[in-house]
This record gives sequence, C-alpha cells and structure tokens, in this order.
Amino acid sequence: MNKKLQGADRIMVPTIIALSVVVPIAVAALMVFPETFKVSFGNADLRSLPFLHAVLNGATALLLIAGGFWIKSKKIALHRFSMMTAFILSAIFLVSYVISKLSNDPTPYGGEGWIRGLYFFILISHILLSVPVLPLAMFAIYRAYMGQITAHKKIVKWAYPIWVYVAITGVLVYVFMVPYY
Repeated sequence: MNKKLQGADRIMVPTIIALSVVVPIAVAALMVFPETFKVSFGNADLRSLPFLHAVLNGATALLLIAGGFWIKSKKIALHRFSMMTAFILSAIFLVSYVISKLSNDPTPYGGEGWIRGLYFFILISHILLSVPVLPLAMFAIYRAYMGQITAHKKIVKWAYPIWVYVAITGVLVYVFMVPYY
C-alpha cells in the first residue's frame, strides 16, 4: 500500500467507522425516545416529510439500478454519477428523516390481519438492513475514489443488493403508512 493511501486510510477509515456507529445510535435514540428529543421548527408544517422520504428512496432505488446497468455497460462516468447521486439523495433522506423524527409525533400503523405482519416484516428488515448500508456505501465510494477497484467490487457485492432493498422497502413502508399519516 502506498504512503498516500495509508495516510488517507488513517483519516477516512476511522471517520467512516465513527459515522457508522454514531448515526444509527442517534436515529435509534430518536425512535425510542421521541418525546425527549422533540424540537419545534416554528410554524413549519413538516407533516409532508414522509412523502419526501418516499420520493428520495424511490429516486435512490432507480439511480442504484441505473448505476448497476451503467457499470455492466462499462460506462464508468454514468455509473459514478448515478451512484454518487444516489448517495447524496440518501444523505438528504437521512437529514430529512432526523428532522421528521425531531418534529413529528410518531404515527402508529393501523393495518390488521396478514397485511400487518407483512408491514412489520418489511419495516423491521428495512430498519435492520439500513444500518450496514451507510458504512458499506461509504467504504465502497472511498475505495473506488482511491482507485482500489478490487476492494470496491468486494464491498459492492454486499452493499449494492442491501442498499437497493433498503431503498425499495423505504418506499413500501410509506405506501403502507399513507392511510395513517
């Protein structure tokens, strides 16, 4: 490993790990203790944020699928653009989601019967798999940026299907919840 890469790794690897620990803990705290972290944003009506989250997740899913298509077609620039845009939209989602959790009261799911079980399966798998997406995506992007394509591919083997699943199920969670917002 060259000195430039070692120096970058010394900064980036701990940063990615720290973000990968802090972000899920912060989001979990917002979900478990919603009243403790309640914040008012003045007269702003933030009840439409779940719709924005569905749009961001849907766009992310489409960009990820397009990015997969572009890399298979050896169109590296289009792949890079799709994947970075997906990452940026995911980051915007995360910030918006935190704002939503800080400002909006929790909305319980009201479905009954088998649909309730399906909803909770999708929700729980979405939440659990969203945790590794952040470090996997950041490490994949970092390794690609540093020109470590073999390492990038090894990470993407896991990151890509998980990230696509999380993006698609994010939209599905919204679809299930629409009647209760």
